Amino acid sequence: MSPHLTPPTTKPRIPHFSSGPCAKRPGWSVSKLENACVGRSHRSAAGKARIEEVIERSKAILGVPADYRLGIVPASDTGAVEMALWSLLGKLPVDILAWESFGLEWVKDVVDELKLPDLNVLKATYGSLPDLNQVDFSHDVVFLWNGTTSGVRVPNGDWIKDDRQALTICDATSAVFAMEIPWEKLDVVTYSWQKVLGGEAQHGVIVLSPRAVERLESYVPAWPIPKLFRLTQKGKLIEGIFKGDTINTPSMLCVEDALDGLLWAESIGGLPGLIRRSEANLATIARWVEQSSWAAFLAEKPETRSCTSICLKIVDDWFTGLSPEKQAESAKKLAKLLEKQEVAFDIASYRAAPPGIRIWGGATVETADIEALLPWLDWAYATVKQE
Repeated sequence: MSPHLTPPTTKPRIPHFSSGPCAKRPGWSVSKLENACVGRSHRSAAGKARIEEVIERSKAILGVPADYRLGIVPASDTGAVEMALWSLLGKLPVDILAWESFGLEWVKDVVDELKLPDLNVLKATYGSLPDLNQVDFSHDVVFLWNGTTSGVRVPNGDWIKDDRQALTICDATSAVFAMEIPWEKLDVVTYSWQKVLGGEAQHGVIVLSPRAVERLESYVPAWPIPKLFRLTQKGKLIEGIFKGDTINTPSMLCVEDALDGLLWAESIGGLPGLIRRSEANLATIARWVEQSSWAAFLAEKPETRSCTSICLKIVDDWFTGLSPEKQAESAKKLAKLLEKQEVAFDIASYRAAPPGIRIWGGATVETADIEALLPWLDWAYATVKQE
């Protein structure tokens, strides 16, 4: 019998490798939420204090500049991005970058919903980035820092001009807390705490530079702004959003969970500690990929490989010789086989991405669990191939 057909003996202790909601932090339990401010108004002194604490600890860990605002908003990262697009775009031409499904969703929003006439779409296929040198920084620029469904990230912020004339709007939901974010290069950053901190879903976060605030207070879009997206009132920024007065009612259980994640982040060394954990997970998978006969990174260039949403494609001749339908079917079988063994949950590649697997490597995932997973990937692939 091939050694790959003999199941490994060691399983990951925590088999949660989903790209969202992501694994809870090590040592988490429901008991950590016992002090949640439930049954109280989020506008009470106690409730507001909890929300304010999340805001201030987030800014401190991330190194958000003192003159930037950070606020909790509805509808996860999606709501935060939509808020930025609907509230800020339309004054200037727009360059929008897309190299995976969520970037394409923002393109669809800008084209089909906002119907902006002066739009330059820079696209790339899964695994690569658009030509960053083609971005015009006299235009507003919309892009992702990390493509959650492709595992491709921008290598750094060097391509963003310091003397830009317009705004940079960045969806950084699977990057924040795991990658260095050059705040001075960005005017709007959005994320949700369900990713790298392993928080509960529902709420998003929006970070605004002074330049973004100036745009909000000096420009009124041609379209109506839904209440959930409104950041201004009578031409002025609603400062309360960035001081704990949320637009709608937040879940105080989610707020407490986010606070727990932030306290854990502080205990492991803050942002540097979080980044080290994520990069260690990527490095572990990279060493395995170098020896693999069947798996490769979907990201074409090493400097663009994500350390959070780690996407792998299957390059074995047997697999590439299958029809696209059979490839998709085989990749799904692999993921289901691992789930049946309770070795890895939710690691199938995103439905619009090339068939393969996607392993979340964010900071809440232990490297030891990644190490235990890798022999199981070989076993599962050999098993599917033999069928």
